[in-house]
Amino acid sequence: MRSKRIYKLDWYLVGILILSAILYGWGIWDAGSANSFYTAAITSMTKSWSNFWYGAFDPAGFITVDKPPVALWFMAISAKIFGVHGWSVVLPSVLAGIASVYLMYRLLAPKFGVWAGRTAALFMTLTPTVVANSRTNNMDAILVLFLLLAVFTLQKAVNKRNVWLVMLSFALIGVSFNIKMLQAFMILPAMFAYYIVAIKIPWKKKIGWLGLALVSLSVFTLAYPMAVDSASKSSRPYIGSSQTNSLMELAFGYNGTQRLLGQSTGTGGTFSGMGTKKTSKTSKSSKSATGTNQMGQAPTTGTGTTGQTANGQNQTGTQTGQTTNGTAPTGQAPTGMNGKKPTGKMGKMTGQPGGKTGKHGGMGGAGSAFAIGSIGPFRLFQSDLGSQIGWYLPLAFLGLIAGWLGFRKRGSKWYHVSSEQEEVLLWAGWLVPVYGFFSVASFFHPYYTIMLAPAIAALTAIGVAAVAKMMKVDANSEDETVDKTQPFVARIMLSVAVIATLLLQAYYVSSYYPVITGILIVLAVALGVWWLFPQKTAIKAKIIATAVSVLTMGAFWAATPTITHTSAAIPAAGPSLFSRGGTDMGGTVNKKLLAYTEKHQGSAKYLFATTDSNSASGYIIKSGKAVMALGGYNGTDPTMTFKQFKQLVKDGKLKYFVLGSRSKSSDGQIKKILAWVKEKGTVVTYDSSSKSTTTAASQTTATTAGGPTAGGMTAGGPTGMGGSSSSTLYDLSSIY
Repeated sequence: MRSKRIYKLDWYLVGILILSAILYGWGIWDAGSANSFYTAAITSMTKSWSNFWYGAFDPAGFITVDKPPVALWFMAISAKIFGVHGWSVVLPSVLAGIASVYLMYRLLAPKFGVWAGRTAALFMTLTPTVVANSRTNNMDAILVLFLLLAVFTLQKAVNKRNVWLVMLSFALIGVSFNIKMLQAFMILPAMFAYYIVAIKIPWKKKIGWLGLALVSLSVFTLAYPMAVDSASKSSRPYIGSSQTNSLMELAFGYNGTQRLLGQSTGTGGTFSGMGTKKTSKTSKSSKSATGTNQMGQAPTTGTGTTGQTANGQNQTGTQTGQTTNGTAPTGQAPTGMNGKKPTGKMGKMTGQPGGKTGKHGGMGGAGSAFAIGSIGPFRLFQSDLGSQIGWYLPLAFLGLIAGWLGFRKRGSKWYHVSSEQEEVLLWAGWLVPVYGFFSVASFFHPYYTIMLAPAIAALTAIGVAAVAKMMKVDANSEDETVDKTQPFVARIMLSVAVIATLLLQAYYVSSYYPVITGILIVLAVALGVWWLFPQKTAIKAKIIATAVSVLTMGAFWAATPTITHTSAAIPAAGPSLFSRGGTDMGGTVNKKLLAYTEKHQGSAKYLFATTDSNSASGYIIKSGKAVMALGGYNGTDPTMTFKQFKQLVKDGKLKYFVLGSRSKSSDGQIKKILAWVKEKGTVVTYDSSSKSTTTAASQTTATTAGGPTAGGMTAGGPTGMGGSSSSTLYDLSSIY
């Protein structure tokens, strides 16, 4: 008779999962259009199988987004089932975040015990950038889930010595490549090292299985890009953000080497300056309202004007006196998370959080899009990145050291590795290369650092387990095989880690709450000294006091997107979310413009054309119709020639072009097109009292400045036009 396995419900884990569900999911009904660039693509992908397969940005399938579509497939399926709403496009990320928390438990508990599993799950849950990423429709939360699935499968493969599971684990990395390209390969060193050291099979078989794993990795990595690149270019969309209409070139160029070395393609367009700086100094990442913004452009002040966000893209102001870089005007503190001392009411949690930020989607912390600190080994401790990922970094380094020492078999050779040390090697292999990349890379957003969250959570949990094991050693034992110094060493390591962690957190908090900063410094000293004493009578009090002290401010930081209902295009967490309205990377719609073009579109294939994707996204979401983003995301993709564009107009497939006063491109053909539109097109003038809506599933309305501007458009016209507060609608139908 077969014995039945009895599963016991871990109520601690259940509580952690409920907490993660609340943090990741609460308020997503106010998600607005989240990242409108991807929401527009999701809208388009629900309209045809071709759009779904390629990840087309617009319903006509003119151009794709700047990533492969695997993550968007899940979002499009959700939108197909529930309709295109802010919450439905964000839902897959929420579920991915919760699943990642559960996997952290499953990855740590078998070797280190249930408390280690619970610790890893809790620290993963309360990491600020994890919360921010899990509340938006960017790819990162889903990417992390697939990477954890790959590691979980490899762990099972090692335990069961199963070649098929080995192949499956590396196949999942290939799938992850088709979520966010080379970012997925960051953990390959960890997987290779863990496989070689941990699997107990003969070397000949081990190498053979590894060869099969590499084949599996190659197949699942290249199958989709090769299928896309081999398709006729006339029968598929242009590959957005590539320069040669190739998904492989996109992977190894814009989404590959340029992430490390700095952006070299797609610059000088509508969002000029994006990603071109080698460093973003903390001291320069956010200026006051009277200075310049991160892109070196002067801000403006006023009531509800369309301004430029910190990453060079537009926002529609919803609060009096917002500046072009998304910060408050003179007299209020900047809202960037760069560690600057705030003034005014920045540090007070009074009034309504963030003016219901999430209803407008937004960028998370204004000024944070490219606030990535200064290149160097301590970059991840700096406030720009550290305020999102660095809260528990000292504990992770404790875990790496304590885990390696605490689980070492006394008297064994240096090359003899225990099963627990194999797990330490796995997570150290994840942490170190990713930490190294972000320390030197030139072109990324702060929210990419979610890649570090699993390794930090895992190593922290391993450190807790290792220190607990070391402290249990009897210093008076007569057994010579026992290292009697372990309790003392454990106390030293724990004391240093607690002090370093709380002082680092005090540094992050000092930007907003000076009083709490002082409290954290006192706690750091007190707890650090307390852990040096060997008495065991108050051990539970020590543990509780330390856990509460270490987790409280990190948990508060992590909860800020939830409290403010923020689902951001540039996800970030922090108290700045309390003091500003939502900012958005495009997604705004001029009602009069939309109504006019819809009424007069006739048989034209496109509602209108514009320079870039963020100018078009809101209109696609709102109308479900095709809007041509001529130059792709940054307005610089060489999607067509001047001759092809003129033929498109001649054939009656395109009647209108919306051009911002600063719309431009570095591509020669697009420059000719824009000049031709200005020269030959007829300016359309109509009622200038129109209003602008922030396009979203909830269709929230935001009033902008009235008054006529060029072409009869108001300042609330299509955003994303390179920071322009005016835009012009050109009629091209009378040219031929």
